[in-house]
Amino acid sequence: MTPETEEELSALIAGAEGPLRIVGGDTRPVGKPVAGETLSTAALSGIVNYEPGALTLVAKAGTPVAEVERALAAEGQRLPFEPMDHRGLLGTQGEPTIGGVVAANVSGPRRIQAGACRDFLLGVRFVDGMGRVLKNGGRVMKNVTGYDLVKLMAGSRGTLGVLTEVSFKVLPEPASAVTLILNSNDELQAVAAMTAALRSPFEVTGAAHIGGKTRLRIEGFAESVAYRAKALADHLSGFGQVEVVDAPDAVAALWREVRDVEPFHLADGDVWRYSVKPSDGPALALGLREKGARDVILDWGGGLLWCLAPNGADMRPEGLNGHATLVRASEETRAKLPVFQPEAALIQKVSQGLRDKFDPRGILNPGLMG
Repeated sequence: MTPETEEELSALIAGAEGPLRIVGGDTRPVGKPVAGETLSTAALSGIVNYEPGALTLVAKAGTPVAEVERALAAEGQRLPFEPMDHRGLLGTQGEPTIGGVVAANVSGPRRIQAGACRDFLLGVRFVDGMGRVLKNGGRVMKNVTGYDLVKLMAGSRGTLGVLTEVSFKVLPEPASAVTLILNSNDELQAVAAMTAALRSPFEVTGAAHIGGKTRLRIEGFAESVAYRAKALADHLSGFGQVEVVDAPDAVAALWREVRDVEPFHLADGDVWRYSVKPSDGPALALGLREKGARDVILDWGGGLLWCLAPNGADMRPEGLNGHATLVRASEETRAKLPVFQPEAALIQKVSQGLRDKFDPRGILNPGLMG
């Protein structure tokens, strides 16, 4: 089913007699497999309103991310949170949609400096599991009054409602960017260098460790970037020789590789994602290798780890103080292992309460996040 209007979507959900598998471009099949009829928002497409002077953009949920980025680039602006493209990692086709980005709260390397997708989300419209059209700041049903609908929908993965429209705050594209590269095969040293960079006054917008090298990004006006890059290189001199990459295409490629986890694209194995305190990153990386990890990539200054693991292996560390997500695996493995970090009892109770309010029939992506 591919409704072309919000009204048609509302009628389809209200009349649904069984579970629905909710997708946008269907490029991010993360979660437990959902047994249900596929409902796609891809036809709910188009930029509704874009005001460059006000730094705001409103788009229908099925609008391709590429279309949004082209419109922003034409005005020298961008989505500040640098959303990841999962197609290479997951081997999927089609076009990622802006609604899918919101539904999964997809945020890239710039998150450490700018914030996550949900931090730039200004508003949402969606259809809940009863077919009711809801939006923040407008017509809100009595039983959801008091909820921050924007924050609830970001990361809910279609389990509370089907997005039809999203609005964002956007920011100017920086005039210049450089990347500083340090050689370091040791994650402890890499996180120490990233921490020193992020705590410095030089406004680092990316800090990752990949392929035995630590990458640090600085963006802004050309003169400021040049000054800050030199100052940061001097600041990090104790960590070894610093290479500076300033060619725009090369800098973009370095961070696209980090953002989309490119080294794991064609590599055999499952892919796990971990969100922890940056200071816990090195110990977690060591523990993952002891459990059989083939490679580990660190982003967000050590707070985000990507792990390439043997097929079917349970890579959930005991006592993890953070969140583990099984991003890529066979349907058999995703059906067998918890895909998302199990919630604490209280959080689980709250989550179930929200699902009961927004989707009392339990038809929207049932079991996806279980």
